Amino acid sequence: MAVSLYTSRIVLATLGVEDYGVYNVVGGFISMLAFLNGAMSASTQRYITVELGRGNKESLKNVFSTCIITHAIIALVVLILGESIGLWFVANKLVIPEGRMTAAMIVYQCSIITSIIQIMSYPYNADIIAHERMSAFAYISIYEALANLGMAFLIRIGTFDRLALYAIALLLVKVSVILVYRVYCKRHFTESSFHIRIDKPLIKELFSFTGWNLWGGMAGTLMGQGINVLLNMFFGPAVNAARGLAVQVQSAVHQFATNFQMAMNPQIMKTYASGDLRSMHTLIFRSAKFSFMLLLCIMLPLAIEIDTVLGIWLKEVPEYTNIFVCLMLVICMIDSISNPFMTASSATGKVKVYQSIVGGILISIVPIAYIVLKLGGDPYSVFIVHIAVGIVAFIARLFIVKQLIHLSAREYFSKVIFRCFLVFLPSFILAVFIKKWMPYGIIYSILNIFIIVFFSVLCSFLFGLSQNEKSFILNKLKLIKR
Repeated sequence: MAVSLYTSRIVLATLGVEDYGVYNVVGGFISMLAFLNGAMSASTQRYITVELGRGNKESLKNVFSTCIITHAIIALVVLILGESIGLWFVANKLVIPEGRMTAAMIVYQCSIITSIIQIMSYPYNADIIAHERMSAFAYISIYEALANLGMAFLIRIGTFDRLALYAIALLLVKVSVILVYRVYCKRHFTESSFHIRIDKPLIKELFSFTGWNLWGGMAGTLMGQGINVLLNMFFGPAVNAARGLAVQVQSAVHQFATNFQMAMNPQIMKTYASGDLRSMHTLIFRSAKFSFMLLLCIMLPLAIEIDTVLGIWLKEVPEYTNIFVCLMLVICMIDSISNPFMTASSATGKVKVYQSIVGGILISIVPIAYIVLKLGGDPYSVFIVHIAVGIVAFIARLFIVKQLIHLSAREYFSKVIFRCFLVFLPSFILAVFIKKWMPYGIIYSILNIFIIVFFSVLCSFLFGLSQNEKSFILNKLKLIKR
């Protein structure tokens, strides 16, 4: 997270606000097509994890090879759509500054290739997670972050067009990452050796499961990149740069929570497969609650001291960046307690109702945001729309999953929502009080951040954890001390 945020600072300083905005909107546009991969990836993760839990090695090999074939089909679809409809839209509809179209096209083509590489790498990624080799996943993620940072420094000394050079550099990083994933899997997991196996029933089953995930993925993509395109059409690349920086912060913070949940997701699926719904419910409660408390320790001090943090982080801060970051962090908090519901839905294999309803709610963000902007709304109004619709989607998720796995909504509110509220309220009140009375200055801001983090951790322990969880942590601390 730290390396990713520092990389953004270097890239913004090197490219400038305008080129950074161009990279964000053009490079981000092709990721609109990534909803195809997102839907297929959810299916891949689910089938590999469940098959691994069953312990049938031959069947696991068949599932892995079939997933490679289905991802190749998705990659081909992305290539066709990207080089036809997507290329036309970028060339004719996006607001690109004069003289930057050639560089923008290089960025676009590199983004297409990068997306295809990511699509083909996911079965290997899913295999590592299904085996719960989190250390390998961590090392590879750290390598990717450091490689991106190295490329950010590299473009500062290049004589070629820096925007185009940055896109090419990131492409090379992605190529190296998929090679690392592939080599690791082939050395450690026997099923990861690809064999051409046309298992038509399994392919049909995968695409059937993917169909409704496709709708949900498309909604999520339009929710993000659709807003990005709207901001470009109404306000131009400078606002895209501000949103791009906010997304960098949100992505880094969200990845922090996602990686924590990633360690729990295989267990949620395996407990469902074994019929142990009580343990599954406990894992869902803890995944949501712990994610919220982890993010609060990052989000609250960052939001309170946003202007100071941005001043230290960036040499040039685009307009609206501060409010964009704060609103994106709120969205991140809502997503963090919603994600376990998606995992639970995938574990059951019954995603039709979940994806159709939640996807329908989320996809409404783009037309509502368009109407708000047409009526003269400020750039940050689209994020307020996102938050409001996101809360509605969260409630819908809860009551859909409640039916799928016999989850008690009352128990969820008492063990997750109520405890999160007990942690948030005193932490927020103290943070605002300290900010109001603390003298202005960088040293005082840093001191304020440490105080808020400490108090958030203290409130999480006192009010967020059950007695069993407190005892577990205290025993671990005693063991570490000894």
